Amino acid sequence: MLSLQLEIFLLLALGWFVAWKNLLSKSARTQLTSLVLSLVLPAAIIQSFELDLTWEEFRTMSSVLFCSIGIQVLYSLTAKLLWRHQPENQQISLRYGTLVSNAGFMGMPIAGQLYGSLGLLCASIFLIPQRIVMWSAGLALYTRADRRTAIRKVLLHPCIIALEIGVAVLLLRMNGILLPEPLDAAIHAVGSCNTALSMMMIGGMMADADKQNVFSPVTLGYSCIRLVALPLVIWFLLLQVPVPRLARQVCVVLSAMPAASTTGMLAQKYDRDPAFASRLIFVSTLLSMITLPFISWLVSL
Repeated sequence: MLSLQLEIFLLLALGWFVAWKNLLSKSARTQLTSLVLSLVLPAAIIQSFELDLTWEEFRTMSSVLFCSIGIQVLYSLTAKLLWRHQPENQQISLRYGTLVSNAGFMGMPIAGQLYGSLGLLCASIFLIPQRIVMWSAGLALYTRADRRTAIRKVLLHPCIIALEIGVAVLLLRMNGILLPEPLDAAIHAVGSCNTALSMMMIGGMMADADKQNVFSPVTLGYSCIRLVALPLVIWFLLLQVPVPRLARQVCVVLSAMPAASTTGMLAQKYDRDPAFASRLIFVSTLLSMITLPFISWLVSL
C-alpha cells in the first residue's frame, strides 16, 4: 500500500507540475479529462470483465452490487441531514460530494492495484448505482434536469455502455468465445493508461484550485466525513452481514475516496461557486493520501 500511495503521489505531483508549468493548457486538460472518461476508463472497465469466473467470484460481484445500493442510500440520508446551514451554492457541492465520490477516477485504479483484475471488476460493479445517482439526483442538485434527460444521461454514459459491453464479453468468454486478438490488444493498450492519466488529471485539478481559505472548517469537516466517518460506518455495517471478504474490502475502500472531480465540472458549468467546489476536491484528495492507507489496512484485518 505504501508503494501504491507513493506511485499515486508522484502521478498527482506530475499532473500538478504539468498544470503549473502550463505544459498543457486548461482547455487541453479539460479535453484530456473527457478523453479519460469517454475512452480510457471504459476500456479499463471492458478489460476488467475478461476473466474466467468461478461461482464464488460471481457471488462476490453480486454482493458488491447490493452493498453499493445500500451505501448510496446511506449517502443520500447523510447528504440530506448535513450541510443545511451552508450558503446555497456551497450546500449543493457539499451534498453532491457526499452522494458521489471519486471512486471512478481514483478508486478504480486503486482497486485494481490492491486487489487485481477481480478487484477492478468489483469496482466496476460498485460504480453502477453511483453512476445512476450521479446523473439523476446528483445532476438535479445543480440544475432542474427532467427525468427523461437524467435517464438518457445514465443509459448513454460511456462507462455504463462499457459495463454492458463488458457483461457481453464475459458471457461470450464463458461460452468459449474470445475477442479477436488485435481488438483485445487495443483495449488493453488503452485501458492500461487509466491509472497514470486519471491521477495526472486530478493533480491538474488540484493545481487549478483556489488556494485562499483552502483548509477551512467546512472543507476539513467535509473531508473527515467523506474520508473517515462514512467508510468506518460502512465497514462496521458490512461486518454485521455475511458478504465475501473481497466485496467488503472493495466497498469500504471505494467509499473512502475524496470528492468527485465532476463536482468542480458541474459547479463550473452551472456557475455554482466553482472555487469552493475546487477547494473541496483539493483538500479531500490531499488528505486522502493519509486516510486511504489507514482504511486499506483496516479492511485487511
